[in-house]
Amino acid sequence: MATRIERDALGPVEVPEEALWGAQTQRAINNFPISGKPMPAAFIQALAQVKRACALANQELGLMDAPTAEAIVQMAERIAAGEYLDQFPVDVFQTGSGTSTNMNMNEVIANLAQRELGVQLHPNDHVNMSQSSNDTIPTAIHVAAATLLQDELLPALTHLIQTLEEKAQALDGIVKTGRTHLMDAMPVTLGQELRAWQAQLEDVRARLKETQKRLLRLPQGGTAVGTGINADPAFGPTVARHLATQLDLPFTPMDNYFVGLSSQDTALELSGQLNVLAAALMKIANDLRWMNSGPLAGLAEIQLPALQPGSSIMPGKVNPVIPEAVAMVAAQMTGNHMVITIGAQSGNFQLNVMLPMIAANLLESLKLAANAMVVLADKAIAGFSVNEENLKKALDVNPILVTALNPVVGYEIGARIAKAAYASGRPVLEVAKEMTDLDEDTLKTLLDPVKLTRGGTPQ
Repeated sequence: MATRIERDALGPVEVPEEALWGAQTQRAINNFPISGKPMPAAFIQALAQVKRACALANQELGLMDAPTAEAIVQMAERIAAGEYLDQFPVDVFQTGSGTSTNMNMNEVIANLAQRELGVQLHPNDHVNMSQSSNDTIPTAIHVAAATLLQDELLPALTHLIQTLEEKAQALDGIVKTGRTHLMDAMPVTLGQELRAWQAQLEDVRARLKETQKRLLRLPQGGTAVGTGINADPAFGPTVARHLATQLDLPFTPMDNYFVGLSSQDTALELSGQLNVLAAALMKIANDLRWMNSGPLAGLAEIQLPALQPGSSIMPGKVNPVIPEAVAMVAAQMTGNHMVITIGAQSGNFQLNVMLPMIAANLLESLKLAANAMVVLADKAIAGFSVNEENLKKALDVNPILVTALNPVVGYEIGARIAKAAYASGRPVLEVAKEMTDLDEDTLKTLLDPVKLTRGGTPQ
């Protein structure tokens, strides 16, 4: 491979001839051959947006001339649009401040400006003016997460909620056996079952929107330790304003820059809310799997869309592949939350030193959840059919219906009726008619499954 020589404070370094990065990036490539995973594209694009806003702020504050600022802005905009993402190879597992990725961005912007515009930029003096990795990387975490949350995750979550609402309306009149401890319980409607999932997700959405308020507060302007050294006091607010205009999100500066550099509490809070979402998605996915189980030896209450053959050896087998995939996403999100929790604990004095790892896992959870919810809505929930005959068959012989007789005959007699119904496999109504003085019409009224889904005492 043809190489060129680049230099930094430690001396000369061989860099691939065509690479847009420089010496510090190459040192990081050499030092961290760990996972083979570079920082997520969403993070690199957000960091480019931060560099753009910083250049505009420096120009506005009279710290940078217009041609220099314009060169940085043009190159940063191209990276933010998704160009040159292959020029950011630094491993996630690098220096804990993310300095290597920050310098990767500074060097690529500087070299691009030289190549494309003929403008000489210094990675540190110009592209990194008024900044430190210690405030720029945490700012990019917030910008990337806020953008994914607003543009991808919340719309996907709303789509899933709306899909559940539509399906629930269609299934409101269908009664089934409820279950607690996986055992038969009092009846519910399918609409009630789906609306419980919907309500879970609506609560998650409310939690996420509350967290979003803190995610929009940026630590840019804190520079190295939080004091704002080498940055104009107006720099942070000005950067936030430019980011808000560019990304149509109401970014503001943090009240306390020390918090933004030394902790990752808001990233952890967002991860915590995503962990709640993961729990909800796991519950929904597993309920769908149980309801779909069979088709002969399981519950077979519903039939999920047949999307692909389910076995390489058993012809005709079809599996609940979408709920399984969503369950795996939920498991990954929960694992990511544990890692982010440990990362957020790693704020030593004035700097958190697990920033790249926190960023990578947080953005992965946002992306995975957004994609999984759309798939769950469109390929599982919207299209499943109901096996009403199976639901009715199970409901007709469910001895737990005797619970509705408790206010009339008492718990002890009800227990005897249930036991006899279990033993004989006969409907509760038949057994209750024999064991009580209640007539058939009264029993039909008291044991009407539809009425029992409405709560209260049957009349």
